[in-house]
Amino acid sequence: MENKLKVLACVDQSHFAEYVTDYAAWAAQRMDAPLELLHIMDRHVDYGNAEDHSGIIGLNAQKNLLTELSEQDEQRSREARETARVFLNQLRERAEQAGVDHPDRRLRYGDLENTLAEQQEEARLLVLGRRGTSAETTYRDLGRNVENVVRALAKPILTVTDRFKTPERVLLAYDGSAITRKGVEMVASSPLFKGLPIHVLTTGEKRRPDAEKHLDWAKQKLEQAGFEVTCALIPGDMESVIARYIKEQQIDMLLMGAYTHSPLRSLFFGSKTSDLLRSARIPTLLLR
Repeated sequence: MENKLKVLACVDQSHFAEYVTDYAAWAAQRMDAPLELLHIMDRHVDYGNAEDHSGIIGLNAQKNLLTELSEQDEQRSREARETARVFLNQLRERAEQAGVDHPDRRLRYGDLENTLAEQQEEARLLVLGRRGTSAETTYRDLGRNVENVVRALAKPILTVTDRFKTPERVLLAYDGSAITRKGVEMVASSPLFKGLPIHVLTTGEKRRPDAEKHLDWAKQKLEQAGFEVTCALIPGDMESVIARYIKEQQIDMLLMGAYTHSPLRSLFFGSKTSDLLRSARIPTLLLR
């Protein structure tokens, strides 16, 4: 039997995982793909600020102390694994209630980036929370792992927000580049957005002389695939124009190329992708 590429939902133990599951379940059903819920745990969990007094006690007492600490670590590890299994089972039930047949779940130890890089060959789409456990305490609007993970992977990644809404209108931020042309072709050939109105928006401070030509190509490609297409060419600051267009047209999901510049350039000049993710506030499918 042929193994289908899956929708891989990367979840952590935060309430944001519920929305990751909801969007992953939606995508899996649209694409008729299996769904896997993946929870990655760090092997080296910090359980607290335990001071080391082993150097100021006797040899036997030191040995007993180390044995006791080792047993405590093992107990905590067992408890963490059990908590994670319960958490994944709850998310599996949520996916089943959303209509997914036999969603899988997997618990892995390791680094988030490396583990997802290893798993991506089995995935058709990855779904990742824009925020996670750390954001619940820091209230940051963009999780610290998003950019690193997106840069490390080659598959499309759907980054989701703080609530679920069944997508009804989709916006493709299109500049005629190879990556956004790839996005047009992906939309045209994938069942993910079949039957949904597609908006194609070109914007920016500097207008390309061939912008209208590129928009015409995108429109024809999508209309040939059976989509209802609305095209717009609006000059101006990309972040502001896209955010305004999303609000005015009641867009539910954004597609765009992601992190096309080097990490060093982003360090000095900032990242347009991160800025757009902060301003859009809707689920965003990132293309690499």
